[in-house]
Amino acid sequence: MPDVGLLVVIGLVLLALAFDFTNGFHDAANSIATVVSTRVLTPRVAVIWAAIFNFVAFLVFHTKVADTVGKIVDPGVVSVAVIFAGLVGAIGWNLLTWWLGLPTSSSHALIGGFIGAGVAKAGWGVVNTTGLNKTLLFIPLSPLLGLAMAFAMMLAIMWLLRRRNPWKVDRLFRRLQLLSAAAFSLGHGGNDAQKTMGIIAALLVGTGYLKLAPGGKLPVPLWIVLSAHAAIALGTLSGGWRIVKTLGHRITALKPPQGFAAETSGAASLYLATYLGVPVSTTHTITGAVIGAGSTRRLSAVRWGVARGVVFAWLVTIPAAGAIAALAYELTTREQPLVAVLTVAVLAGLGAAAAVRRTRRRGRGPDPEPVAAEARGAEREASVSGPSPRA
Repeated sequence: MPDVGLLVVIGLVLLALAFDFTNGFHDAANSIATVVSTRVLTPRVAVIWAAIFNFVAFLVFHTKVADTVGKIVDPGVVSVAVIFAGLVGAIGWNLLTWWLGLPTSSSHALIGGFIGAGVAKAGWGVVNTTGLNKTLLFIPLSPLLGLAMAFAMMLAIMWLLRRRNPWKVDRLFRRLQLLSAAAFSLGHGGNDAQKTMGIIAALLVGTGYLKLAPGGKLPVPLWIVLSAHAAIALGTLSGGWRIVKTLGHRITALKPPQGFAAETSGAASLYLATYLGVPVSTTHTITGAVIGAGSTRRLSAVRWGVARGVVFAWLVTIPAAGAIAALAYELTTREQPLVAVLTVAVLAGLGAAAAVRRTRRRGRGPDPEPVAAEARGAEREASVSGPSPRA
């Protein structure tokens, strides 16, 4: 007869990978919004391009971020119920914000869910304040870094190429955006996939299947690394078109030079954070970079009302996911396994509904609103700058 405990652990590993998959489709927009909105790549090609670099990131980055996330709650209190409730909180918040089209942070949803479940079990004393403080510090810092670097890079590009033919500049940056999109996708995979690795490793340590390495370092076997990267890459392949619209069109309209500056600056911020072992939000980083690149045209080019709504969603992600996770923990541990089964069923149903909706949206073709808005913007710019170089 199979070991029930082992089957439960396997089920939770699969649930963690399911979160990683939702992370991929929820955050696909972070990797492809700029390259799609500037029409350098079609959405289908863009997600393939991003997914490839999401997966190969394991060849580049160490697992410092996984260690931070896996130990943000004391490993001594981590149990099957804590991991289950934490994942329920993270997946539930991810699906809700995906449905609303809000580019919130999957990373912070996972961290919030993990902390919420841990606190529900044993109180605030189990939270690793050092890891949490680093995460909270980078909530404002990562978008500000992206914004500042993108703004400075765009100013440098505008000054260096001010006398060049606009059509040739556009063609140059369309090619360079392939590299910048790849660089950002590499950073996305390197930072975000590690959060799921940390949760799986914490589960295996808490259930006795792994032991902490010397010095208290969290062990992350190769099979966990490959599984997490494969899950996030497959999620990216499934897309995230509602959030692409928010990042790529509603915040500000982008041209290839601005898209290149935003992606390159976002990638640099992610590489720095991953090197430091900080679990940052790729959503925060790229949104700040998009605003920084777009504001070099004029401050009114940024739709600040949309940006304020996005920032509000950032602020509530950790407490909201934590609250959902705490509730899930309480329901699960009060000898109500049926509630746990129903919770997973509801999440699976929401995921299936989201997939059906996404398929129907693909069948209807692209949303005409962003295209029309872009055309109107092009007409206004043409009226100021004179005839197109192609004419």
